[in-house]
Amino acid sequence: MREINKYTSAVAASIEQQSAATGQISSNVIHAAEETNVVGAVLGRVNEAATHTSASAGAVLDGSQAVEAAVSELRTEVEDFLRKVVA
Repeated sequence: MREINKYTSAVAASIEQQSAATGQISSNVIHAAEETNVVGAVLGRVNEAATHTSASAGAVLDGSQAVEAAVSELRTEVEDFLRKVVA
């Protein structure tokens, strides 16, 4: 009978340890899932910022091309004016 009690106690202790380990694993999985959600949200914000940056860069490019065209046109007009003044 003592031997059965000894084995029963050992099994009960093992079950208790297994239960504690399972609880810890469950807690870790929940924490990992929460952190994954946080990372997903941050990546969403990064994507949004990159989209805005790209749009801004496009606007700057358009503006600089417009300025370049205006400068080229102005240069041509000044050169034409100077040719007329010299002639």
